[in-house]
Amino acid sequence: MIVEPMRLLFFLFGCGALWGQPTYDLLLKGGHVIDPKNRINDARDVAIKDGRIAAVAASIPATQARKTVQVTGLYIVPGLIDIHAHVFSGTNGHMLAGGDSSIHPDSFAQRVGVTTVVDAGSSGRVNFAEFRRTIVDRARTRVLVFLNINGLGMPGDDKEQNLNDMDARAAADLAIANKDVIVGIKVAHYRGPDWTPVERGVQAGSIANIPVMVDFGDFRPERPFQDLVLKKLRPGDIYTHAFYAPVPYFDENGRLLPYLREARKRGVLFDVGHGGAAFEFKVAGPALKQDFPPDTISTDVHAGSLNAGMKDMLDVMSKFLNLGMPVDDVIYRSTWNAARVIKREDLGHLSVGAAADIAVLRVEQGDFGFVDSWGAGMRGTRRFLNELTLRDGLVIYDTNGRTRESWDKLGNYKPQGESWWDGTRSSGRLRNRRK
Repeated sequence: MIVEPMRLLFFLFGCGALWGQPTYDLLLKGGHVIDPKNRINDARDVAIKDGRIAAVAASIPATQARKTVQVTGLYIVPGLIDIHAHVFSGTNGHMLAGGDSSIHPDSFAQRVGVTTVVDAGSSGRVNFAEFRRTIVDRARTRVLVFLNINGLGMPGDDKEQNLNDMDARAAADLAIANKDVIVGIKVAHYRGPDWTPVERGVQAGSIANIPVMVDFGDFRPERPFQDLVLKKLRPGDIYTHAFYAPVPYFDENGRLLPYLREARKRGVLFDVGHGGAAFEFKVAGPALKQDFPPDTISTDVHAGSLNAGMKDMLDVMSKFLNLGMPVDDVIYRSTWNAARVIKREDLGHLSVGAAADIAVLRVEQGDFGFVDSWGAGMRGTRRFLNELTLRDGLVIYDTNGRTRESWDKLGNYKPQGESWWDGTRSSGRLRNRRK
């Protein structure tokens, strides 16, 4: 085949231009990757393209990326997953029991490296559609849902006792119809002597093939906690508030009660669910020393706990770090294992092709204090701090402006308001906001 000279030149120069283009949109360089799914705990660079993890390697040249961010001395981890949060109050004044209101996920999650929150029962089948429309489908933070077996969700303690409003079939049908968002069933706050809410929650979970999360703050002799985790819950179901003082944990000599290991052996999971009243150092400390850690670390975040001992996801993670849990183990229980528990194994890891949900964390050394739900303190020497949060490859929080250009290099730049972050999945440079 004869190729005309001009066409040949165009082809060669065109290919040269393409070859000169950067391969990646963003490169995080010089960090220490902890990716429990892929068993990486070592120095690695992470490259992002089109909102996805494009490469994880010991060294990726900066010339291959449109934007390179140096993160030497920091940990690059999957975006944190908080499986117990409260982010829906409803327009009809539905509030959490006790009067502590839910808060918008973007108000607290991004700044601490959380890219996915799971609302734990704030909505039921009656108001889920409103929740999805107003919060789930609009938040920058990914919001998933444990649907409450109670039709109204959590409108207040008295209204959460109505057994006639706990319809297993209806809850399961709604979960199946919204399986992209609803990842489980929540049972909570019931004070009665019977197991009906748990049984209906498990029934709904069985129909929809999703786990059940149970939160019982009231313990009665007619329904002992041991029976909940040994007889009522299925493998893969979750008890949250794992280190709540009323849970029977130790014998008179301080030894861990054997039924707890038996429950774990049969597949029941234990979630932290710190909250405003459900995490005590006097339980968590001895439990960890006797090799009974939580399966997942979560906050039970709401306006009350956020402004009390719990504070945020990194504060809860830091508590476990100072109770002796290794850094990589804390990350595992806050990312990959959380994703597995809610059956969302597309999340919680840095595999090539996965959504680029990333937290870049610092472990700061110093003298720090931590407070549990009952007001007890603990001194510690390390704590997690967030430097950078990415969701689908977009920088959504940048604590120290690592991805920003210096003001004196930008010329006559325009104010960006609340839209200072990228809208392009790309370089981290400021963009002009369209009017």
